[in-house]
Amino acid sequence: MTSTRRPTAFRLPETEDIELEPDLPEPPIVPTQPQPLGLARSFRWGSVLASAATSLILLWAGFALTGFIEDLFARSVVLGGVALSLAGLIALALLAILLREVIGLIRLNALGSIQDDAARAIAARDAVAAQQALRHLRRLYGRRPELAAALVDLDRHEHDIMDPADRIRIAERDIVSRLDETAGRIITRSSRRVTLTTAVMPAAALDILFVAAINLRMLRDLATLYGGRPGFIGTLRLARMVLSHLAVTGGLALTDNIVQHVLGRGLIGRLSARFGEGAVNGIMTARIGLAALDICRPLPFITRPKPGLAEFLQQVGDFSPEQKA
Repeated sequence: MTSTRRPTAFRLPETEDIELEPDLPEPPIVPTQPQPLGLARSFRWGSVLASAATSLILLWAGFALTGFIEDLFARSVVLGGVALSLAGLIALALLAILLREVIGLIRLNALGSIQDDAARAIAARDAVAAQQALRHLRRLYGRRPELAAALVDLDRHEHDIMDPADRIRIAERDIVSRLDETAGRIITRSSRRVTLTTAVMPAAALDILFVAAINLRMLRDLATLYGGRPGFIGTLRLARMVLSHLAVTGGLALTDNIVQHVLGRGLIGRLSARFGEGAVNGIMTARIGLAALDICRPLPFITRPKPGLAEFLQQVGDFSPEQKA
């Protein structure tokens, strides 16, 4: 009787030694496909409309002003000369305002550059990045009399401290930290103003305008304190950066316990619902100020803890120190 055995063709021990992963094809890389989509999204008819309308209005205003001055010259040389002088003053003022706005934007960008260099110096122990950050810091605060002694100490210890991260820490402790107390007062003052404005303002439209003006003033004061000194356009750009920062970090929404505390158990909430609404707006102003502090502060918080919202709640309403956002 012959015994049946398994055909060798169906044996699979050899499959254990087969490596299939090196034979798998790599995923195709097509770097050119997303580019046309990005270009298509960047082209906006609204921008074309705004640019064309602005150019047309400027051309019309230029020709109208030229014709007006020529008519005055035709009537009287004195009137034409006065009108031409006033037009020159207007052009000079517009040029000065434009130059100030450009300088303000450059200063605002300089704060971001110092932040990037300081972060690279701390994370990677980059001596070149630390030197660049400290050089920009000296240029930024070189004319501040209240920081003159701290800058002299920084220069004296420059060759004694070799670690780039330690040099950034000393600059943050001796120079930038001295400005944080003033920044806290700016945020607190603005939060109080928003609270009172919301409480006493009769119309909601005026309420929104005054709150927006106070917040923009706070952003400009914080940027000026840390060396930014932005103009109107720079302040609007800073406001956009702050809103983006709040959207990323989730700071646009108040937690339920804070709203309940303000509108319920808080002293302001017990007095009036209008005052409770003002307290909520004041808290949002404090959050906007903290976000602006993160953006405008040239060096990160290293030697001291980063201020939180709980530090400003006592100034806005009846909050306990342990209450957190």
